[in-house]
Amino acid sequence: MGDKSFHMVMYPWFAMGHLTSFLHISNKLAERGHRVSFFLTTKIQPKLEPFNLHKNFISFIPITLPHVDGFPPGAETTADVPFPLHSLLMTAIDLTEPAIEASLREFEPDFVFYDFTHWLPALVGRLGIKAIHYCTISPAAIGYLLSPERKLNEKTLMPTDLKAPLPSFPPSLIKLGAHETKQLTFVTVQEYGRGISFMERQEISIKDSDAISFKACREMEGPYCDYVERQFRKPVILAGPVVPEPPTSALDEKGAKWLDSFKEKTVIFCAFGSECILKKDQFQELALGFELTGMPFFTSLKPPMGTVETIESALPEGFEQRIKGKGVVHGDWVQQQLILRHSSVGCFVTHCGSGSLSEAMVTECQLVLLLHFRDQFINVRLVGNGRECSNLEKNQLNSALECMYIIYTKSV
Repeated sequence: MGDKSFHMVMYPWFAMGHLTSFLHISNKLAERGHRVSFFLTTKIQPKLEPFNLHKNFISFIPITLPHVDGFPPGAETTADVPFPLHSLLMTAIDLTEPAIEASLREFEPDFVFYDFTHWLPALVGRLGIKAIHYCTISPAAIGYLLSPERKLNEKTLMPTDLKAPLPSFPPSLIKLGAHETKQLTFVTVQEYGRGISFMERQEISIKDSDAISFKACREMEGPYCDYVERQFRKPVILAGPVVPEPPTSALDEKGAKWLDSFKEKTVIFCAFGSECILKKDQFQELALGFELTGMPFFTSLKPPMGTVETIESALPEGFEQRIKGKGVVHGDWVQQQLILRHSSVGCFVTHCGSGSLSEAMVTECQLVLLLHFRDQFINVRLVGNGRECSNLEKNQLNSALECMYIIYTKSV
C-alpha cells in the first residue's frame, strides 16, 4: 500500500470469533496509519472496546438489527442464541443493507472487508469501492471445501463429495471421516438467511469479491494460497498470522483472584467459542473428564442442547460440591486472551476455531484440540500434521481427556 493512507470499512459476521478476528486485522491496518470504520451493534461494542488498540484510527459505527420474526429481542450475536437461530441472525444482518449503503455513501471508503454478507460486493461495486472477502478460516479449508472445481452448485451435495481432496489439491494428509462429511453436508446446504444456503452465500461472497484475504503466511500455507488463487481466479492477499496484541484491559478481579490462587502452569482452561453447543451427555462427560484429571480447571461453555435453565442445572449430580474451589464452569463469554496469558494456565482445550488457535499459539500453553464442526476439521489436521484426532461427534471425549491428562501431567 506504500505511504498512502486508506479508509477501510469492516462488516463481519456477528460471531465473537469473527468480530475479534476483524478487529485484529483492523489494529494491524491502523498501525500503518489507515483509518477503519467498524460496523457493529451497541451491545457488542463494550466487549470489543478493550481490543481496539488504536482508538484514534478505529471507529466503531453502531447499527441496529431490524426485527425478524422468531428472533429473540436483544439478541445480537451467535453467542445469544442457539445454532438453529443463526439463520435468523443472518436474515437480520441482510436487512441492514439499506442502512449500510447509506453509511458507505457518506464515508466513501476505499475498501470494504466482509465475510458472510454476500450482497456487499455488488453494493460496493456500484459505489466504486473495492470488496475484500476477509476469510477467518484457512486457505486450506476454503480450497478443500469450496473449490469451484467441485462444481457444488451443479449437483446435490452428498457426504462422499467431501471425503477426499480433489486431485489438483496440494499434496497433504488432509482427509475427512464419514461423520465429518455428513455434518459438513448438512450445515452447508441448510438455509442461512432468507432463501439462501450457507454454500450459496459463501460462493457469491467469494466470486463477487475483488480479492480474497487470509490471516495466513506463505511459509505455513503457501501451496493452499496458490491453489485458492488459481481456482477462484482472484488475487489472494496474505495478512500474515495477525497475531493478536494483548488487550488494553485487565482480567476481571474475580477471575484474576481465582487464577492467582494456583501455581504456575497448573490450571486447565477450556473454551469452545460462541457457536459450539454440546449435547447434554457430551457436556457432562467433558465436565467429569476435567474432574478426573485431578487438576484445577476453568471452562467457558455454552449451556448444552435442551437446557432451558442455568448451565449449573446441566452439571452431573454432586459435581459442584466435589469441584468447589478447584473448578469453574462458566456459561458466558470470557476474556480468553487474558486468561491464556495468565501464568497459572498451562493447558488449553480448544474447539480449534482459527481465532482461538492464533491466540493460543502466542502463549506457552499446551494445546488439546477437540474439534467441533466445519472448518475446524481442516484446522486440526493442519496443526496436527494430518494425524487422526478426537471429535465431539465421535463421542471420544474421555479419550481426548485421557490424552490431555498424559500431555499435561508430563509438562508440570
